[in-house]
Amino acid sequence: MQEVILACPNATRLCLLVFLTIQFRVIISGRSNHNVSQVSEGVLSRDENHTEDTPTQHALSPYLDYMAYLYQRMDPLPEQERFEINYRDFLQSPLQPLMDNLEAQTYETFEKDTVKYTQYQRAIAKALVDKVSDDEVSTTRTVLMVVGAGRGPLVRASLQAAEETGRMLKVYAVEKNPNAVITLHSLIKLEGWESMVTIISSDMRCWDAPEKADILVSELLGSFGDNELSPECLDGAQRFLKPDGISIPSSYTSFIQPVTASKLHNDIKAHKDIAHFETAYVVKLHRVARLAPPQEVFSFAHPNFSPKATNQRYTKLQFELPQDTGSCLVHGFAGYFDAVLYKDVHLGIEPNTCTPNMFSWFPIFFPLRKPIYVPSESPIEVHFWRCCGATKVWYEWALVAPSPSPIHNSNGR
Repeated sequence: MQEVILACPNATRLCLLVFLTIQFRVIISGRSNHNVSQVSEGVLSRDENHTEDTPTQHALSPYLDYMAYLYQRMDPLPEQERFEINYRDFLQSPLQPLMDNLEAQTYETFEKDTVKYTQYQRAIAKALVDKVSDDEVSTTRTVLMVVGAGRGPLVRASLQAAEETGRMLKVYAVEKNPNAVITLHSLIKLEGWESMVTIISSDMRCWDAPEKADILVSELLGSFGDNELSPECLDGAQRFLKPDGISIPSSYTSFIQPVTASKLHNDIKAHKDIAHFETAYVVKLHRVARLAPPQEVFSFAHPNFSPKATNQRYTKLQFELPQDTGSCLVHGFAGYFDAVLYKDVHLGIEPNTCTPNMFSWFPIFFPLRKPIYVPSESPIEVHFWRCCGATKVWYEWALVAPSPSPIHNSNGR
């Protein structure tokens, strides 16, 4: 059989590699441009004279073989992408750790994210050095409180930061989940930290601290920064802080950008009700088109001792699509966050500044009930609200231009 060697322009090859990477289905059709011997044209044209004795290689087989060749030469996926591959475009409800106790498997997944805890350790180390000068290291013990200690990764990061900087540390680990507290007790005993760590099995909102803290550490951030009620939790917990105390994180900002996401829209539409279109989802975005750069939505800073402080927010954003985008459909908005842990130490998932190799958070997705057609070079205007009631916090969002949409999730329904 004649060997056919195919080649294609570099731009085409790169395009095909992108399709394979994002798992697009590639359909090969048409007639072969190559003179391949012993190839049955009957297979291609469904010739009535084609018999079982006719060679069965399809005329387009060389093209299929070339696709297989490209696939085999692809670089293996990094560890992070291998972890995330089963979550691509899979809609999940955001965690509610304030309301629900997390499962052991969830803790275990988060604890594997060493990048996140390395960033926390860096931030805590910088805060310890700022709090205690080199002349005071032998006489001053810093009081640090971990609110929402879980199974202890932040406790470990805090003690490692103290060892790294040569500072003395007293840690209060506050955790409301009784199952996590059991694991936390085992960790403290195993590591021999009993003299440095006091475990408090209590909700941070109910606990009365015996002393004020120099540093308050938490990991209450959600995919949108404030969507797991970090502002409300830390506003209540800041009563533990000294007037000059440090909160880690010290601030965080949410971001959104319009996206085309037909698969996500169809998955939500399959529920056949409005409620699912008025829900925000955590999702590893994959088969989506990001239509414009992300813009800031809401920001929060801690501690905030202002008596007039409120966690309600409203913003209006306008997105200009790049000139080469052309017309498009908007199915919703992708959301991200960026957090300043302390000074120049940050972590986040906003695409332009995201922390490399961190997998604790996927983006959040705010759907629209109906896709909105956007003509070429037309701006997209959206309004976002963060609403606070006596017993709940919720988001509302509405598109204004190029055509108006209803207010989604009005009154947190």
